[in-house]
Amino acid sequence: MNLSVVIPVLDEAKCLGPFLEMLRERLGEGDQIIVVDGGSSDNSALIAREHADLVLHCDRGRARQMNLGAERAEGDWLWFLHADCGRVVRGHIRALRALPDDAVWGRFDVRLSGNHRLFPLIGHAMNIRSRWTGIATGDQGIFVRRDQFLEMGGFPMQPLMEDVALSQRLRRLAAPACLRPRLVADSRRWEEHGVWRTMMLMWQLRWRYWRGEDPARLHRDYYRQHYRQQHHGG
Repeated sequence: MNLSVVIPVLDEAKCLGPFLEMLRERLGEGDQIIVVDGGSSDNSALIAREHADLVLHCDRGRARQMNLGAERAEGDWLWFLHADCGRVVRGHIRALRALPDDAVWGRFDVRLSGNHRLFPLIGHAMNIRSRWTGIATGDQGIFVRRDQFLEMGGFPMQPLMEDVALSQRLRRLAAPACLRPRLVADSRRWEEHGVWRTMMLMWQLRWRYWRGEDPARLHRDYYRQHYRQQHHGG
């Protein structure tokens, strides 16, 4: 198995260097790191050039960025990671290399990075929900056969829930491989905006998406709510 790790970034200079350096140490000789910058105003692109095999540029938008990376990838498998996902350990790589021959796609279990007493419960609930529904989120490090991903047209070009939409398409082909080694999901948004408030916001947006609301409207409401919380305290 040859992996192409696709990492969309936007102003991730604070964490990008150590993350890419660690990732390079874990990957094999035939694997590839692709960083797709969405117009960072910091040194993200410069840092990426020091560690990545390929650095690409396009307009911001995770779906757009990840699709561009996938188009230029050379590996048999694509692995989409966030730059703030914390540590990638050898257990993650071993689990990927041990996938059965008939595997099509999958994701990892996840845990939140912070120390709040509710975070272990939230992470556990996220993992159980994902196993039950066959839906993965970007925090869970979605991986998929490159030929299958490209045949399906990649991530839908929508500003929010593109990971959910891709999962819905992929699960029609096969159930996801749910790997046990946990990736770390950054808890900044939970800590900055409140655990209960963030949980309710995420469930509300997901419910509205399932009811068929326009992802562009959900995207506007998501960032409007975060702006209101940040500047007005609720």
